[in-house]
Amino acid sequence: MALRTLSAIPGFADSIFADRVNRIDRLFSQLAGDSPIASLPAYDLKKVDDNNYLLRVSVPGWKEDELEIETVSGNLHVSGKQTENESQDESGWIYRGIRRSDFRLSFSLPEHAKVSNAKLESGFLQVSIYQEIPESEKPRKIAIENSSKVIEHQA
Repeated sequence: MALRTLSAIPGFADSIFADRVNRIDRLFSQLAGDSPIASLPAYDLKKVDDNNYLLRVSVPGWKEDELEIETVSGNLHVSGKQTENESQDESGWIYRGIRRSDFRLSFSLPEHAKVSNAKLESGFLQVSIYQEIPESEKPRKIAIENSSKVIEHQA
């Protein structure tokens, strides 16, 4: 299981770093002859505006009933599990380049983030995430007052 971190920090730096480390680990495992890490579907993460994010997971050939999205304790889990008929249909194929193995992606959601909706369209699972930060927790600027008094010089 891969854990991705989505933070309110610009650019989701933790997520990008974790993805690169996983790719390097997978490459070294393949070069060393070890069993490769399970292949995970590609995904995009986009900041739509200050409060909305869009997660797009590439799932060509997957059906809605084979995919599951859940949030548990501040984590978003996206998983895919093949149906029995699909996983046993191995006859007649000359080449199978489209991966259809079971997967599970996990993302750590920032505080106050909620999944607002999800849809499957054209081979992409699109998950909309809304983050509403309460007014009491938003950063605010404090004005600095100048309390110095002007003293006139008497000669």
